[in-house]
Amino acid sequence: MNLTDLTWPEIKALAPDTPLVIPVAAIEQHGHHLPVATDSMLLGEVIRRVSDVMTDRVLFAPLQWLGNSDHHMDFAGTLSARPRTYLDVLNESIDNGIIHGFKRIVFVNGHGGNIVPGKQAVFEARQRYRDRDDLLLLFSTYWEFAKPWETRGDLVQRSMGHACEFETSMIQRIAPHLVKQDVKTLEPVGVDFGFEPAYRGWTTKDRTIPGHMGQPQFATPEKGEHLFAEFSKGLVEFLDQVIAWDGKGWVTGESRT
Repeated sequence: MNLTDLTWPEIKALAPDTPLVIPVAAIEQHGHHLPVATDSMLLGEVIRRVSDVMTDRVLFAPLQWLGNSDHHMDFAGTLSARPRTYLDVLNESIDNGIIHGFKRIVFVNGHGGNIVPGKQAVFEARQRYRDRDDLLLLFSTYWEFAKPWETRGDLVQRSMGHACEFETSMIQRIAPHLVKQDVKTLEPVGVDFGFEPAYRGWTTKDRTIPGHMGQPQFATPEKGEHLFAEFSKGLVEFLDQVIAWDGKGWVTGESRT
């Protein structure tokens, strides 16, 4: 179900046990070959496939395209909420859901830069509602729901990059006319941060000149379909766990004594 298709009495009747899913992505540069809407387009397609399967079991909010993309601001076309502004947006989205009676609120993310503030937002909200033991507040990222290289051997990468083999393949699958360059001519750009296990602060221009990271030269639309299918399947299984939550336990199916 799409929240925007319903009247307010219909939405009120769905709370409290229907999961409220809030998709969050970004508008930001994706190298020389992919559109700036890549993250939002890809997450939108995943959500479309999942909503087709889950029909009336989950309520989907409209996709939030403004993300935390300050690290891409050296590249034209990037639109970003500053990190602390973005934290407020996510926190207030949680508050909106709780005010309207929802107890299961799930962010589904499609942009790597949203991960740190997303986790922080659900942490802050849990502290804010610490007197409630009936809330399930979750932040998730769609590409963490599957390991698609285990079911398709010709995938070169083993993780999501940026305008990489994965994202390029997926755009080739749903909007090939928006791929602006012969991807076979693109040079690979390493995705390692260096200095592990420490976390190093960075901007995108520190790590890439053209704007992409990963190995887009290996992309194909057939790989894109496989990636969509695997990520969508994994998200459906995850949301089934959210639906099955007993309303109090820490993990699915747990009963607290």
